[in-house]
Amino acid sequence: MLKTPLLHPQILEALASAGHGSRILLADGNFPASTKLGSNATLVHLNLAPGMLNVTDVLRVLTATIPIEAAEVMMPNDGPEPPIFAEFRTLLQQATTFDRDEITLMPRERFAFYDLAAADDVALTIQTGEERIYANLLLTIGVVTRSDDSKQ
Repeated sequence: MLKTPLLHPQILEALASAGHGSRILLADGNFPASTKLGSNATLVHLNLAPGMLNVTDVLRVLTATIPIEAAEVMMPNDGPEPPIFAEFRTLLQQATTFDRDEITLMPRERFAFYDLAAADDVALTIQTGEERIYANLLLTIGVVTRSDDSKQ
């Protein structure tokens, strides 16, 4: 048995194969994951039904499993910031430990975000059943330091 909150074998395999600087895309239910898939990315479908699983559900488990050093979001061209961004910030802030700086969300224009999501450094794309719009999050994997090891 594993002691990590993450038990999904395909996700664990993709994360174990990734390294510092690799990226993980958490995609909402509207994201065109099959056509915007990075050439090295494993695609995992967790979209059983609308609203199941949400991006924030997956983010909670990932922040307890891997170090995250950066986060990018798809930003609308106009209008207010999507409400889900506040949840992203809260979950990322809770995961900021080991003397790392707070992770800020880096906004990206929609088509620029699509290009980033399809880049070669994306190791894993997780398609969720998230129904909230602009709920796409591109995470950069950080490094595990000695102080990270001592927390186990």
